[in-house]
Amino acid sequence: MKSPVARPAKLASAQKPSVTRAPVVVLGATGCVGRGVVEAALAAGRPVIAVARDKSGLQCLKSQHAKADLSVVAGSISSDADGERLAKALAKLGRPIGGVIAAVSGSSSRGRLLDHPAAYLRQRLDEDLLPHLAAARHLLPLLAQGNRGGTYVLIGGPGAEQPWAGYGHRSIATAALRMLARVLHEEARSIGVRVQLLSIDSPVTTELNREHACAQWPSAIAVGQRALALVEPHNTPTATQAVVRFADVPSVMGVDVDSIDADSITYQDITSEVTDETEAEAQADAQTATDVTQDPEALLPSRCLQDARTLLRNLLSPNNESSSTQDSNNNNPPFKNQERSKP
Repeated sequence: MKSPVARPAKLASAQKPSVTRAPVVVLGATGCVGRGVVEAALAAGRPVIAVARDKSGLQCLKSQHAKADLSVVAGSISSDADGERLAKALAKLGRPIGGVIAAVSGSSSRGRLLDHPAAYLRQRLDEDLLPHLAAARHLLPLLAQGNRGGTYVLIGGPGAEQPWAGYGHRSIATAALRMLARVLHEEARSIGVRVQLLSIDSPVTTELNREHACAQWPSAIAVGQRALALVEPHNTPTATQAVVRFADVPSVMGVDVDSIDADSITYQDITSEVTDETEAEAQADAQTATDVTQDPEALLPSRCLQDARTLLRNLLSPNNESSSTQDSNNNNPPFKNQERSKP
C-alpha cells in the first residue's frame, strides 16, 4: 500500500487555487495524531493552518506539502497568555476560520496513580486539560465572527469511562476533558459555535507505535478524517451531541470534487490514487472501532494482556509456590519487582 503521507501532496497540483474554503486550524499539528489530521484535511481539499510549538516540525510539514494550501503558525496554548497570543497571530492572517481541531496531549508515561505524589496528577492536568481551556477561551470568539457557525473539535483518548490499567492519571484527565467538552458545548451555543469531542476508545496507531499496535486501533489518518467530518456542515444526529464516538462518525474521504480541474484530472484518476486504498483502510478502522466498543475487553493493549499472562503463569508455576508462600509470610507481594513493559 502506498504511503498516505505522499498522496495529498501529489494531488495538490490538481486543485484549483481559485476555490476558496475557510481553513481549519489544527492545534498540535506536528504531533502523531495532529499530522494525521493535517493529512486528512489536505487530502479532502481543505485549507489548513497548522499550529504547534515545534518550529522545525512545522517547516518540515510545510515542505512536505509545498503545493498545498497550508499555513503554519508557531505558538503554544499552555496558558491563557499563550492562547491570547495565538488568537492574535491567527487574526493577523486575515483569513476567516471555518473550524478548529485540537489534537493536543501531554506525555504518556506509565505507572500507578498511587505510586506518584499529588503533584504528578496536577502536572498531567496542566498538560492534558488546561491547554484545551486556554485555547477555547480565545479561539471560540474567532469562530463566532461573521456568524459562520464554525465547529471546535477536541480529540479525546481512551480511559474516560473505565480506568485504563497503568494509566490512571490519563483516565482522570480524559474524563475531565470529556466534561470540559460538555460544558463548552453548552456555553458556546450562545455565540453560534458548535463544540464537540471526538472520543477515541482505544490508542491510535502512529508511526512510533505501528510495530506494536493492535489491529483494532484506528490510524491517525482515520482519526483526522472523523474529526474533519465533524467540522463539515451536516444535519446528522451527531451534530447536536457534545461527545461523539469515533465509530459513529462517517469519514470525509478523498479530495473535494468541486475543486478539481476536469481538464487536467478525472474523478476516476483520483479514485484510483486515493479513495480505494484510504476508504478500505477507513472502513476497517470503523469496523474494528465498533468491535472495540461492543467488547470492552478488546480495549486492553497487547502488552497488558502479556503482563497478565506472565503473572498468571508465575502464580501457577510449581517452582514459584514455595517462594510465594515465603513472601506472603513476610507480608510482601510476590511480584512487586516484576518489570512492566514500556508503552
